[in-house]
Amino acid sequence: MIRVLGLGNVLMSDDGFGPYVARVLDALYEFPDGVEAIDIGTPGLDLTPYLLNTDAVIFLDTVASSGAPGETRVYNRADILRYAPETRTGGHDPALKEALLTVDAAGAGPKTVTLIGVLPASVAPGVTLSRPVSEAVGLVVQLVIRELARAGAVALLRSVPRDPQIWWAANPSQVLAD
Repeated sequence: MIRVLGLGNVLMSDDGFGPYVARVLDALYEFPDGVEAIDIGTPGLDLTPYLLNTDAVIFLDTVASSGAPGETRVYNRADILRYAPETRTGGHDPALKEALLTVDAAGAGPKTVTLIGVLPASVAPGVTLSRPVSEAVGLVVQLVIRELARAGAVALLRSVPRDPQIWWAANPSQVLAD
C-alpha cells in the first residue's frame, strides 16, 4: 500500500496546500491498485492509522524553512526524524514525527517516507492559495508522480480529468446548490 497524504487546514490559506494537491492528483491521475491520494486535513494524533501497514507514504504539506514562498523542499524519513518532536501547541498539529515513531515502534510503519513541502506565503484565515504557492502545485504533482514511479507505481493521466472538488474555495452559492 502506498499513500499520498495531503496535510493541512484548508481554512488557513496556504496551509491548505497539502489537501489541495492530493485532490488535484486524484482528479488528474489513475493510480494502480494499492495506491491512493487522500486529503486528510488536520488529523493530529489520528495520523497514525493512515501509516499502518503501508510500504510507502508521501506527505504533502507546507513547511517552515528559509527561502521564498512557493519554493519546494523534499525530505526523507531521516530528515523528518533528525530532531526530537516539538511540543504540540494544538490538537490539529500534524504530529508527523510522533505518528512515524509510533508505527515504527509497532513494527508496522512504512519502509519509505517522503515529505514534499512548499514554503507558504500566508497561513492567515482564508480559503485560497497565494500566487507563489498556487504556482508550485504543478511541480509538486510531478514530484509525487516521480516518487510513485520510484516505488514501482506508475500513475496514468486520466483520459477525462475529474473535478478535484476543492469545495472550500468554491463559490458559497455553488456549495449550497451541490
